[in-house]
Amino acid sequence: MPKTIRGVFSSSLTFEKLMEAHWRAKLNKPYKREILMFQIDLESNISNIYTNIKNKTYRVGKYKEFIIKIPKERLIKSLPYADRIIHQWYVEEFIKPFIVPRFINDSYACITNRGTHNAADKIQKYMRIMKRKYGKYYIVKCDIKKYFYSIDKEILYKIMKRYISDKDLLFLTYNLIFDEEGEEKGIPIGNYTSQYFANIYLNELDYYIKENLKVKFYVRYMDDFVILLPTKQEAKYIFEKINCFLKENLELELNSKSRYYASEMGTDFCGYRIFETHRLLRVRSKKRMKMQIKNWHKKAAKGSMNEKKVTSKWKSWIAHSSHANSYNLKKKMYEKFRVCYIKQEKFEKSKLNKMY
Repeated sequence: MPKTIRGVFSSSLTFEKLMEAHWRAKLNKPYKREILMFQIDLESNISNIYTNIKNKTYRVGKYKEFIIKIPKERLIKSLPYADRIIHQWYVEEFIKPFIVPRFINDSYACITNRGTHNAADKIQKYMRIMKRKYGKYYIVKCDIKKYFYSIDKEILYKIMKRYISDKDLLFLTYNLIFDEEGEEKGIPIGNYTSQYFANIYLNELDYYIKENLKVKFYVRYMDDFVILLPTKQEAKYIFEKINCFLKENLELELNSKSRYYASEMGTDFCGYRIFETHRLLRVRSKKRMKMQIKNWHKKAAKGSMNEKKVTSKWKSWIAHSSHANSYNLKKKMYEKFRVCYIKQEKFEKSKLNKMY
């Protein structure tokens, strides 16, 4: 693999590849009004995207903003559909084939065949090794304060310049990073490119930890990472070195929850409370599902529960909880969950009785 991306921009910029990006971008949301409107004159719209990129007249569109409150309150920014096609094309043609392969093996976000469950498996494997080797050991658990909002665009662009030497691709990359918002810091949560830019940004930290600090047992999922070390002194030293590196090189801060502690406490990582011998669901995950079921009960009693959406969310939670020691919890939750369908059925029957 070449050291920098060069000589591939023109061959990657084709009508066919932009059309493929459109099919990926519309996946799972084909009936959204914006997408349906775009498809009325699909070929002309794709041609316009092609021309704007080729002639360097493309500029990032205007964001729509909305707030999500689960799992915590966040401002999400959404671009017009044409921009989302460009993001799909950019990531699939350049980021995934040329930059993602350079990520370390212990980085787990936005990488095919990895993800949260694999990250949890890996850190638990490392914890078992440390337990056998040292008995007691220390855990450094960190995440970044307001990570996406704190990424410095100038630093991000300098990092991207180390990967890209193609001038046309650099021009597009500059426009994607320095969008019309005009802010020096922060990349929007919600953009397809943002999760990859965020991962590339902390790839700098990955190499510092592995190559400079020579840490063996380290796992990162986006801005959440865990390090295992034999002694408290080493844990303190590594914690301080990471803090300094983030401030001096990436202009980031660890949040107040970041700390180092004895291994008996386990680690809260990727949705689980992980110990050498077992794994538990986060309290937050259990509380959230209890609240969901309570809400479904209310809707079912009125006959307004969307069974398809409810079943999908339930299956997703079951899949997540199946990676923890949670048999009794799942059984208890299921009994509460099935009542929703009983209530909905009773409502339907009573409605039929009134009709006849």
